[in-house]
Amino acid sequence: MPQLWLLAALLGLAGAASGQTPSVLHIKMTVVDAAGAPMPVSRHTLLISDNPATSEPRRVLTAADGTVDVKLRPGSYTVESDRPFVFAGSGYLWTEVVDVAAGRETMLELTAGNAEVSPLTADSPAESAARPEGDASVLLAKWQASIVSVWSPTSRGTGFLLDARGLIATHRSAVGEATSVEVQLSPAMKVPGRVLPGPSRDVAIVRVDPGVVTAVAPIPLPCAAAGPPLDDGHEIVAITAPLRGSTDVESGEVTALQPRAVETDLRLSFGGAGGPVFNEGGVLVGLTSLPGDADAKRRTDVTVVRMGILCEAVSAAMPQLSAAPPPESTALPVEPTRSYPAAALEASAKERSGPVTAPVVASADFDIALITPSTVYRGRLRSDWTGGRDPRSPEAEARLGQITDFGDWSDYFADTPPVLIVRVTPKLVEGFWKRLAREAARTQGAVLPPLKDFKTNFVRMRASCGTTDVTPIHPFVLEHRLSGKDVIREGMYVFPLEAFRPQCGGVTLSISSERAPEKPDTVTVDPKVTDQIWQDVEPYRAAGGR
Repeated sequence: MPQLWLLAALLGLAGAASGQTPSVLHIKMTVVDAAGAPMPVSRHTLLISDNPATSEPRRVLTAADGTVDVKLRPGSYTVESDRPFVFAGSGYLWTEVVDVAAGRETMLELTAGNAEVSPLTADSPAESAARPEGDASVLLAKWQASIVSVWSPTSRGTGFLLDARGLIATHRSAVGEATSVEVQLSPAMKVPGRVLPGPSRDVAIVRVDPGVVTAVAPIPLPCAAAGPPLDDGHEIVAITAPLRGSTDVESGEVTALQPRAVETDLRLSFGGAGGPVFNEGGVLVGLTSLPGDADAKRRTDVTVVRMGILCEAVSAAMPQLSAAPPPESTALPVEPTRSYPAAALEASAKERSGPVTAPVVASADFDIALITPSTVYRGRLRSDWTGGRDPRSPEAEARLGQITDFGDWSDYFADTPPVLIVRVTPKLVEGFWKRLAREAARTQGAVLPPLKDFKTNFVRMRASCGTTDVTPIHPFVLEHRLSGKDVIREGMYVFPLEAFRPQCGGVTLSISSERAPEKPDTVTVDPKVTDQIWQDVEPYRAAGGR
């Protein structure tokens, strides 16, 4: 180890002495589609070698947006394609020499203008001509703008535009029982969507205002034909918009054929199901789906809902377009663009060593916790601590669960997003007959704990900053299945960190229950709680968080 440390130090000194400070080369690759619009060249392999070459070329891969950043020593470099990029019957090859200066960022744009473009022929290299239309990078470049994210209170999925009238297809699990959802068209654009009633248990058709998708090309549905053939071993490509990262593609094979679905070896991240699937020829063959709750242990197993079922769902939706106007194109709040400062979270954990709790206000039927990122972070640290010889009490475990256990939405909160969580939990109450039974047991010498049930279920919440309503980033609902068909629902609304500021002049929460949905229970948040939250998120504001 001492020798390795000394070697690293000497190398560092040598680099500093020669001025070889690493610089960044930004590469952006685009081609032009039939409409004349630029399209990113995604997942394209480039070779980077120094001039004159002193070692094997470095291989880099462009991201979904056609970009890649490479750290290089100052000098002259050759950037070239590993193999042709195939698009619209032509092959594109790039070879560019670029000079990288010390301490500066260099931009290299690779476009159709500086590419060697040649039409594909029978004599073209096999690797560039074998599957031009079904190549994963071609499909992503062609349809990336058509892919959306669909948020419902209980789930998130991928969807895709299939009709210029604002129709979007996704898997039924992405919308659940919701009639209204949020459709995210880009990181900066999210609009309301209406779920159109339909008979399919596999496909959901969502409608948005056509005005927000005028510049987007719908993915054509081959419903008039007999349907693209699929068989065991056929290669397929799925486009997905996972929760983490940008729109991407997943390649796989058909492993088995079922009457309503096609089994595959695809694997999708959270929020990735519901996107389009293409065959080797680049033709749409269905959309991705995940098993239901009964198959929770196999949630990574992905099936493809067949085109026939998708076409039936679209056919059932068409007559409804004239029955009601489309949803409004109101821009909804989106995710913050900046992460919460990691150093601030760590400092908060060191400064506050006591019990980790969130401020709680109460209504007649609900307990309402207001949870900040630092509370979540400290709670997770505490939950990893076993307590030594003195285990935590059930009450302490429940308090930690309130700020660390987010059920089906755990993936969303996994990296401690910079948001304020308002968690609305139904209260427990002991019914008359259960209390009577407990008292009867006590007369016989048996002391039983209170036998409590939940008073009601959460339905929805409205938050106000003074006299102004505050729209949540996401109105999540967390469902707990107790036994049989009994389900308890919590509200878990996500707001911007600055939503409940002291300048509001008062924050009110109006909560509707299943027992009395039209008579909301309104509570006023104590100004001391608002001040506490405001001070707790000060590091985010200080870092310029938005």
